[in-house]
Amino acid sequence: MIVDDSTVARAVLSRMVESDPVFEITAVAGSAEDAIEALGQCRVDIVVLDLEMPGAGGLKSIPRIIAAAAGAKVMIVSSVAEDGAEQTVAALALGAADTLPKPGTGRFNGKFSEILLGKLRALGYASVEARPGPPARSGSAGPLRAMPTDPIDVLAIGASTGGIHALGALFHALPAQIGVPILVTQHLPALFMGVFARQLGAVARRPAVIAEDGMKLEPDVILVAPGDAHLTVEPGPNGPSVRLTHGRSTSGCMPSLDPMLGSVGAIFGAGALGVVLTGMGRDGVEGASRLVGCGGSILAQDEASCAVWGMPRAVLEAGLACAILPPDKIARRIASRIEEPPACN
Repeated sequence: MIVDDSTVARAVLSRMVESDPVFEITAVAGSAEDAIEALGQCRVDIVVLDLEMPGAGGLKSIPRIIAAAAGAKVMIVSSVAEDGAEQTVAALALGAADTLPKPGTGRFNGKFSEILLGKLRALGYASVEARPGPPARSGSAGPLRAMPTDPIDVLAIGASTGGIHALGALFHALPAQIGVPILVTQHLPALFMGVFARQLGAVARRPAVIAEDGMKLEPDVILVAPGDAHLTVEPGPNGPSVRLTHGRSTSGCMPSLDPMLGSVGAIFGAGALGVVLTGMGRDGVEGASRLVGCGGSILAQDEASCAVWGMPRAVLEAGLACAILPPDKIARRIASRIEEPPACN
């Protein structure tokens, strides 16, 4: 479904999408209200949504559209997505799976079409619960490693497409204090990182700051990878501290999960717990392998709750995951490895 108040934009986007035989336009709508009404009559896999529209607007309507869409993914295509970091990050936090800046009139060129179709292909079908037919292969059927029970010393979380919403669900279910440092690598442009860190801190109920070289790791402080550097840790005389690196990663991502997971494994060993959330591609597999090789453990998001089951699936298929769970249950598994405070005498 294409949802945009511009007749021209609806026509151009429809032509682009239907140029790929994989896709079919089921419906178009000129407002969020019309889209919600139409979704009561038809089923779709992806809703392409503009944020700047009359009426309730696209941003405020995202939760209602997601509810009406019954498992469909929401893809934001809006001019706001280019420089409106607040609205873009808010849209992702509300459950939008991905965003793409909409070019100005007359600039819908081949590159934009190529990127749009690539993102739509990555999003795939609506959640399996909303589709008839045999269920998709469950991630829990893969080879799982034994989960240690010893208390953890550090928590490192990585995510990409759909990750902001997944992070919100995870931190909402996580105890307000877990007593260990938290590192987060989320694939986002550098422009959005300040807004992302501020919103993450609010939902996580603890400080969240963009990591800088030399920062000391503090319990219950979230260090967020900047958009233009990998977040790693190194040993120091006063304990582990942040080291930002800029080298090319195997996955090609910047920032990448691989350096983060590998470095926390090297320093914290069995006390390192990594979490790989929703996202396309294989970023995190190499780092997870190094972390597990050092005695640490990995949790990954399950297919049904992912916007894109790429990175968690790659970790599972590599035999590196201890469990495949939705974000709220990942939080419970993390909480099960928190060191209990000593009892009062």
